[in-house]
Amino acid sequence: MFDSDHTEFAPLRLNKNEDRRLRAGHLWVYSNEVDTTATPLKDFQPGQPVAITAHNGKVLGTGYVNPHSLICARLLSRDPAHPLGLSLLVHRLKVALALRERLYARPFYRLVYGEADGLPGLVVDRFAEICIAQITTAGMERLKADILAALVKVVRPAAVLWRNDSPVREREGLNRYVETALGEVPDTLVVEENSARFQLSPYTGQKTGWFFDQQDNRARLGKYVQGRRVLDVFSYVGAWGVQAAVHGANEVLCVDTSEPALRYATANADLNAVTERVRTHQGDAFKVLKDLRESRERFAVVIVDPPAFIKRKKDLKEGTQAYRRLNEAAMQLLEKDGLLVSCSCSQQLPQEALSQILLQAARHLDRSLQILEQGHQAPDHPIHPAIPETDYLKALFVRVLPA
Repeated sequence: MFDSDHTEFAPLRLNKNEDRRLRAGHLWVYSNEVDTTATPLKDFQPGQPVAITAHNGKVLGTGYVNPHSLICARLLSRDPAHPLGLSLLVHRLKVALALRERLYARPFYRLVYGEADGLPGLVVDRFAEICIAQITTAGMERLKADILAALVKVVRPAAVLWRNDSPVREREGLNRYVETALGEVPDTLVVEENSARFQLSPYTGQKTGWFFDQQDNRARLGKYVQGRRVLDVFSYVGAWGVQAAVHGANEVLCVDTSEPALRYATANADLNAVTERVRTHQGDAFKVLKDLRESRERFAVVIVDPPAFIKRKKDLKEGTQAYRRLNEAAMQLLEKDGLLVSCSCSQQLPQEALSQILLQAARHLDRSLQILEQGHQAPDHPIHPAIPETDYLKALFVRVLPA
């Protein structure tokens, strides 16, 4: 099969009619879609470059394979003139950068969002002159040197950190590690978001250290918190809570299980000159909410932005119950005419389902609801219309009223 950048592409043939989803725009190939008689999966190495072909031998494009994964191949290029390789990585990075530079005045954003940017298995977040990258597939791991070379060519970062410590890597047979790829990455970075600044840990923070996907939703918060008392549950380093204080909230309580995260939240309150109005409380979210209710505490605004309770389909029932319990507990802490900001990053839970969960919780408490705004992930996390998995974030701004 043809080669580019000295890369040989072994053929990976699909079963008859199994090319329809790829032709419709998807990028994934499942193991049961492969013609294993013509191209046995056992003959491939994890991450090996392949030319994906229809059953009749017509090349659909180039990508990489992992015979040990349910998603056994991913398509990166449909253009024979631009197959998988360094030049394609450079091109895709340039296209991704052009969008972010059009959207953001300052270089703080997700630069690469996997499949949606045509680079499945790769995420890159940009913190000014420093990039933090995550690789989650064997195919991208093989391309690590080329990815770094492409970043240097297109973005010219002063430093690059690999945060390759996601548990997802284990499904691909990859080890987990954190290492500097270029330059020196300090122990603390500063990110600018909306009208605030935040410190974070690039080495030990969650994911790449910051959640750029909520940037636009946090910007919506300002008009709701002026002069109000705010509770930020699952606060992490205070992205919601500190911004609430910056926007004029007169008191903010940030709750998280992580002591290091709350230390950063306190430092971020100081960084934004709102120290007197921000307090932190370490503890399990559900227990803290119960304790606050028993103490008859009330807030004008409660924000719940939990980790994904539903990571796979098998978690749907238990996760749905967790969202219901969380939001019901949050509503019980609201003043009579209070605002609940309820978020979910569980892709398996559609926005309509989250709305229903809130409605059921409200009716159980004899409350009524008005959904004021419906937020989604920021545009530096573009949605691939053929891949529902790229559309995951929900943020509902809900007025909770007596029945």
